[in-house]
Amino acid sequence: MTAVQFLILASIFFGVVLVIVFFVLFSKYFHLWLRGFVTGAHVDPIRLVLMSLRKVNPHVIVDTRIMSVQAGLPKIPTGAYEAHYLAGGNVRRVVQALIAAQRAKIDLDWDTASAIDLAGRDVMDAVRTSVDPKVIDCPDLKKHARNTLDGVAKDGIQLKARARVTVRTNLAQLVGGATEETVIARVGEGIVSAIGSCESHKEVLANPMLIAKAVLSKSLDSQTAYEIVSIDIADIDVGDNVGARLQTDQAEADMRVARARAEERRAKAVATEAEMTALTQENRAKVIEAEAQIPLAMAEAFRSGNLRVHNPETN
Repeated sequence: MTAVQFLILASIFFGVVLVIVFFVLFSKYFHLWLRGFVTGAHVDPIRLVLMSLRKVNPHVIVDTRIMSVQAGLPKIPTGAYEAHYLAGGNVRRVVQALIAAQRAKIDLDWDTASAIDLAGRDVMDAVRTSVDPKVIDCPDLKKHARNTLDGVAKDGIQLKARARVTVRTNLAQLVGGATEETVIARVGEGIVSAIGSCESHKEVLANPMLIAKAVLSKSLDSQTAYEIVSIDIADIDVGDNVGARLQTDQAEADMRVARARAEERRAKAVATEAEMTALTQENRAKVIEAEAQIPLAMAEAFRSGNLRVHNPETN
């Protein structure tokens, strides 16, 4: 046998082996190919075999492709399904979200939905919240120790409010947008600020919607993953008279300061009095000492003849 004949036989042998391997693999996925073919979601049989070699589950890809085609979604390349699967995404959940968004007439494409899914967000829940807005308690009793938002009007009266915020998902900003906690914090800050800007607490009690309108006008949902639909004041109660309490505390503080200053002045006066008493005693001692020197001076004067006694009889 010549070398050429050997090469021809070897090529035929490898060709037969490849055909047998391909036939075995194709027979394994024949029902998948047939399902895709009869439903209009045709997937090339060679691609099905290559999926198994690339560690991609052909059943998932074919099922989601059939689902997409039957729902009438815009054509999505099979490679996009495979890439999302290999990236660790949930292909079925993304397609279900796209179908739900299409039925609800929400603008959502494959790239946005797959990015949301890969970012760790539940894309199906995001679409569901866009269709059926979610109500958030502010403050959230499950996450915060306080159950009211406390603000003080300009007349010094404290008001305790609770609000309910209705939001829907902003799909365009879901990736990279602030979360629900940010929305709660912003709304709480806005309510406290709105109460503080009112001249009297009676204005707020008479029309609580003043607070909601003031908060909504601040566009608190900017750069967040949600769009605020409405803000409703669920409850509002009157708290302490903070202004009167502060005035009382200030008066007590002023009284303590005045008392301290009076005590300081009294202590200074006592110290001055004691100092003057000591100075008087010192001067008195000096006078006594000077008086004691007079007899000595007189005796010295007699001895020296500088002092004479005047006798009237001698005149």
